[in-house]
Amino acid sequence: MLGFQFVVLCRKFAETQPKVINFIVVKSEFKLVLFVLLTLTLTAFTTNTSYTKRYALKTIVIDAGHGGHDNGCKGVESLEKDVALSIALKAGKYIEENFPDIKVIYTRKDDTFIELVERARIANDAKADLFISVHCNANESTKPFGTETYAMGLHRSDANLAVAQRENSVILLEEDYQQNYEGFDPNSPEAYIIFSLYQSANLDKSLSIAAKVQDQFETRLQRTNRGVKQAGFLVLYKTTMPAILIETGFLTNREEEKYMVKEESQYYLASSIFRAFRDYKEELEGSN
Repeated sequence: MLGFQFVVLCRKFAETQPKVINFIVVKSEFKLVLFVLLTLTLTAFTTNTSYTKRYALKTIVIDAGHGGHDNGCKGVESLEKDVALSIALKAGKYIEENFPDIKVIYTRKDDTFIELVERARIANDAKADLFISVHCNANESTKPFGTETYAMGLHRSDANLAVAQRENSVILLEEDYQQNYEGFDPNSPEAYIIFSLYQSANLDKSLSIAAKVQDQFETRLQRTNRGVKQAGFLVLYKTTMPAILIETGFLTNREEEKYMVKEESQYYLASSIFRAFRDYKEELEGSN
């Protein structure tokens, strides 16, 4: 009964006071519009924040080539596995000190043999945003010198193929290499045809940081720039993020070896890698 009387009173009020009712309706509609606009603004802000976080560089894997019973190439007084490890650890330390929020993972921190497939697995399992493999170069001739940085792809010269073959040949030291690499023969030029089909959404990013590394080596250290190149490196092929392989110099060139074995020079090379990483990070996150 009371409910019915309340409805009757409300109806009479609406009939006798139409202006008041209109004011209330308009005011309510205005509040509704404000609420909708505020909700859309907060949603857009939240979406943008999530997008930025999603594309922030959080994890990097630094891979020192070779190790253990795999010496890599050698010079008169040095082994690739030792020089590469020293540079890799120094580069990682620069990143840790300057970007404490970034997680730095090393495939090895001592003289340990790590299979190529395991190096890639470490990066993939960590969902790394970037993979950097550090190496030293070699040649049958003692004349070649300089730095070069590789991204994954099909080689465009016999020289590039030779570098990939040398680095990939370490799988022959692994116990189950035929199973791990699906019968891939690192010494057969024909085996590298599979890389002609390689396509990756990460290639542009890989080439970008590779170019930055080479630029740092050339402009800051005055090292001879042999360019950014592509070749079929298994360790890069198996990764699922932007990835590069850096040849920091030729141990088979006596003068370059003398430079590379100095700890001061290794700090310089590591610093250049760090600076390239820093510039790449700023570019990547700035494009969000």
